[in-house]
Amino acid sequence: METSKPIKKSFVQGPISAEFIGNSIAKHQTKTSIGAHNIFLGQVRADEIDGKTVAAIDYSAYEEMAEQNFHEIREAAFEKYDLTCLHIYHSLGYVKAGEICLFVFVSAPRRKVVYEALNYLVEEIKEKVAIFGKEILEDETYTWKKNN
Repeated sequence: METSKPIKKSFVQGPISAEFIGNSIAKHQTKTSIGAHNIFLGQVRADEIDGKTVAAIDYSAYEEMAEQNFHEIREAAFEKYDLTCLHIYHSLGYVKAGEICLFVFVSAPRRKVVYEALNYLVEEIKEKVAIFGKEILEDETYTWKKNN
């Protein structure tokens, strides 16, 4: 998909903090044409794998390709839905169980569209963006994450 819009950076190092999320929300208070926001927060789960608990996930990606995928998903969502704003952030590096690794934030004049768009975005990200997660287990062994 050709576009003249610049590619926005989606990756952040380490976990996505509550402060970062709060600041993102606060920045939108001046955009008074917005009537609805919706947010998805993906959190690292302490799953049990072969009797061991996941302590963290170490995320990696081929960043240039993944950023292009994020951009294409973002542009497709703007074409498909009447959105005012759309932000996608995903962690790279070490994120402990209980910490946030994915933050998707959509805004629109009306509420119905933000629900539809957010679901679309999260599913597209899971399906199309090559982000690899090494699940670090409590005994410091690891296994590669499989998306369901």
